[in-house]
Amino acid sequence: MVVEKTVQLIERCLAKDQDALREFVALFQQRVFALCFRMLGHRQDAEDTAQDALLRAVKYLKSWDASQPLDPWVLKIASNRCRTALAKRYKRPHLVESLPEKSVESQTHNIGLADELQLALMILKEEHRTCFVMFYQQELSVQEIAELMELPIGTIKTWLHRSRNQLAEHLKNRNVTPT
Repeated sequence: MVVEKTVQLIERCLAKDQDALREFVALFQQRVFALCFRMLGHRQDAEDTAQDALLRAVKYLKSWDASQPLDPWVLKIASNRCRTALAKRYKRPHLVESLPEKSVESQTHNIGLADELQLALMILKEEHRTCFVMFYQQELSVQEIAELMELPIGTIKTWLHRSRNQLAEHLKNRNVTPT
């Protein structure tokens, strides 16, 4: 039933039905933005990248394989757009390097657990962060992540394990404990 509705929605989108396009965007907007925000760590960048990802998903709907679930396909587009945004970010000159390091520490001294976790996610390697966010926030299976990232399942399991350990160690060092 759900698959049938999804296929009908896609067919309507391909026919340029404006209501269907709005429905498609509404269906994925929150999940795509959440993935982008977790990967990029900056609200404005996440909003821009999520919008770009949704536009690309709509543009390339005709290439979606109806025998595959739609959610992972859309999230793969979003994660690829995030990777592109991160690559561009690293190529930009960093003006923040001259700021004293204690300014970051003072800004993060009294923040909540969710904010601490968001900051901690930024210490992970890009691939590990992507994997972690897809598994824990987007609730994709290890198999789905492996297919999306085009990597062996064992690699995904290893990255998840390393990410958990690195995040736990980072939070422990910052004296952050769940309340």
